[in-house]
Amino acid sequence: MSQPSSPPSTPPAVRRVNLALQGGGSHGAFTWGVLDTLLQDERIQIDGISGASAGAVNAVALAHGFAVAAQDGSSTPAPREAARACLSKIWQGIVAMSNLGSMAESISQMLLGNWSSEKVGANFFGNAVNQWMSPYQSNPLDINPLRKLLEDEIDFSAIAHLQTPKVFVSATHVTTGRAEIFSGKRLTLQAVMASTCLPTLFQTVEIDGQPYWDGGFSSNPPLLPLIDQCDSCDIIVVQINPLHRAETPKTPHDIMDRVNELTFNASLLCQMRASDFINRLLADGHLQEGAKYKSLRLHCIDGGEALEDLPSSSKMSADTAMIEKLFEMGQGAAKRWLRRHFEALGQQGTVNIRRDYIGSLSQEF
Repeated sequence: MSQPSSPPSTPPAVRRVNLALQGGGSHGAFTWGVLDTLLQDERIQIDGISGASAGAVNAVALAHGFAVAAQDGSSTPAPREAARACLSKIWQGIVAMSNLGSMAESISQMLLGNWSSEKVGANFFGNAVNQWMSPYQSNPLDINPLRKLLEDEIDFSAIAHLQTPKVFVSATHVTTGRAEIFSGKRLTLQAVMASTCLPTLFQTVEIDGQPYWDGGFSSNPPLLPLIDQCDSCDIIVVQINPLHRAETPKTPHDIMDRVNELTFNASLLCQMRASDFINRLLADGHLQEGAKYKSLRLHCIDGGEALEDLPSSSKMSADTAMIEKLFEMGQGAAKRWLRRHFEALGQQGTVNIRRDYIGSLSQEF
């Protein structure tokens, strides 16, 4: 007697999301781990992706995989696998090249007369406040090994024609302080170099005669283009700069670490507050939901206490063991988030904006 055929399996529910990737130097390897896990989950479809600084590097690496796989006659594997492979190759390259940590150390040694920065109890960000030389003097050839790596591995012309996911990268206009968003044909190698330009290490990046610095100063990560130009109302922020610290910093090293974190979180706090304000106006009927305004479902994947244990100054290090640890932390954080919150996608946000991003200011709106 033949066995009854089993019913066809029901395909898993698919959720379209936007990804907003925060910048934070080599801590972006945590984001790599998050993306690697999300790309392996067929239930997740990426509508748009935005990034600043290291988040911009991760964004274009992911987009490269999708872009080259979409080209006619491409022998590249499936888009998700191509994206995972490109992300891996970029981070392997970051570890292999004269990484940010080595460059920061070599410049600081020049400033300190070849003394080790550890011996004088300072880190690069601390030195940057009172440094004696600008990158125009200490790095006159504007050497940045990241440029060569991205030039070799990322097909920006293919990304310019990519329909899905849409990709947005932020940089900071030096003279106005405003965030500039690069996408489509404007999303070039030069745009990503602008997004990653720390002015204490590298000369200002010029695009069409305009000067730009790191996107983390003004929009880290950029949420507005995901809201305005993408269909999905779900935005997952991958956050790598801790919001909270248990103790007040008192040493020069700890103070500068915290200043760095506050600086690179300031724009995210403002964007989260604005999003919450719009959501409440829509819920109360003061705004009409439509093409101009829509309710947002905000989510966040972060490293929690594990990422908080790493000092901000470690963002300048590309030590192999640390990069691998961050990658694994990102994988684990994404898996935990998916187990807890996947069903909320398309239904409701999973971030308590008023508690985590607004605090006592919530009564002022």
